[in-house]
Amino acid sequence: MTSYWTGERVRLRAVEPEDGPLLARLSAQEERLGDALDPPRSAEGWAALARGKAAADPTADTYQLVIESLADGAAVGTTGVHRADGRSGLFEYGITIGAEHRRRGYAVEAVPLLLRHQFEERRCHKATARVFAHNEPSLALQRQLGFTEEGRLRRHFFVAGRHRDVVLFALFAEEFFARHGGPTRL
Repeated sequence: MTSYWTGERVRLRAVEPEDGPLLARLSAQEERLGDALDPPRSAEGWAALARGKAAADPTADTYQLVIESLADGAAVGTTGVHRADGRSGLFEYGITIGAEHRRRGYAVEAVPLLLRHQFEERRCHKATARVFAHNEPSLALQRQLGFTEEGRLRRHFFVAGRHRDVVLFALFAEEFFARHGGPTRL
């Protein structure tokens, strides 16, 4: 590992102001999967969103990072913390990998980088993830990462004209360290 935020094949980096097209493309792909359906946003709207994320406080409880391939520097997706409860030591993470980059191991390498930061540096003890029940690849990813299914919220979100079930997953810090090695001491 050459950096705390770099693995063998990926690097996590801050969102840059010019990442608007990346965010737009990933959002459109999520929409096609049935995972999101927001009103259209203009190119300037996407640029403004990227500028806002680029200017965000990096020490905030919630944040988004871009996943880059080390092989060619391509932005292959995003990951981040969407909800956090510092008092209870809980956080929810999310990940999106571009369609053309899926099934190449990027998510399997990027997520542990994010989780390690939350467990070691933020002193969280439990990570959670919510996955639409119809998204089989994401369900398989959570299980591969060591997450345990904790429950199902039936007909919980209304997307694209239908109610969708959501599967809840969790991973405790000690489970993460047993799988990926104990807290790194710098």
